[in-house]
Amino acid sequence: METSAVGGTIVVPERKQRKFPATAFTWLAVTPFAAWAVARVAGLERGSLPTQLMTATPYAAAGSLIPLLIAAIGRKRAATAVALLATTALGFSVLPRALGTADATAGRPLKVMTINMLFGRADVETIMRLVREFGPDVLSTQELTPGAVSDLDAAGLKEIMPHRVLEAEWSAGGSGLYSKHPMQELPDVMPQIGHRMPSALVSLPGGPPIEFVDAHPYPPLGRNYADWNEALEAFPSASRERVRILAGDFNASLDHAPMRSLLARGYKDAADQVGAGLIPTWPANKRVPPIITIDHVLVDQRVGVKEVSVHDVPGTDHRALLAELAVP
Repeated sequence: METSAVGGTIVVPERKQRKFPATAFTWLAVTPFAAWAVARVAGLERGSLPTQLMTATPYAAAGSLIPLLIAAIGRKRAATAVALLATTALGFSVLPRALGTADATAGRPLKVMTINMLFGRADVETIMRLVREFGPDVLSTQELTPGAVSDLDAAGLKEIMPHRVLEAEWSAGGSGLYSKHPMQELPDVMPQIGHRMPSALVSLPGGPPIEFVDAHPYPPLGRNYADWNEALEAFPSASRERVRILAGDFNASLDHAPMRSLLARGYKDAADQVGAGLIPTWPANKRVPPIITIDHVLVDQRVGVKEVSVHDVPGTDHRALLAELAVP
């Protein structure tokens, strides 16, 4: 209140600061996680960017606890109910990957290792140390170059795993399967969609042969999204006549709808089965630790999974994945 020079009093009203409504703030926190949960459960992601974001679902599941706490403390009943549903849906989507148990299925022992070699730059010494230490029966390689083939053979792989079906290239497109056991190439199992993805029949002792596919679809970036989706659809379904295993860099996580559709065609993710499904495999050897899981060993439902482990390999942006299996 002020006094005027000509007499009288000028009354200046106090300005009220506008406060952002607590209810609006609560819904602003809850809505993105609720939308994420709906998209994840219903498989609604479409296009390159939403597909890439979907790999962060494990982090969204953990983050969804924050808006749930905000809504509960603020006593916003409707928002709390929606937040609780979102957290529950995301939790049921993610937590089973960390809760698996070793499978007691009897059968012939089979060890499978897969590694993306990043244009052939992966450290050959480390790969050979893993091969000698763990003794995989089959090694699935992606981004395999002719130079890497020569380096691996010079380091001793030719003596340990003499059988191979290789489609090496001086690019990210090369791939190759190595085996301790006799191996027969299976042409035309996978159509030429993006990277090379050779297939082979491995004559494992003590029973019928096992079919392997070296998996490496394009990453779902930009225009490659359509090819990525097409490649995941093109993988053969599990077969009653023959045990089939798909191993490699799928450029997909278990939160992608096309990947879940592939699993629904008769497969299970080996890491998921033994509680290792949340161990990230990419990007390795960077300033930031690996954050997403896109390397997988998918096995026929009849295959038992004993153990899955992940190993660092210098020189590449992927970690090696080793699965110990029991096949009929």
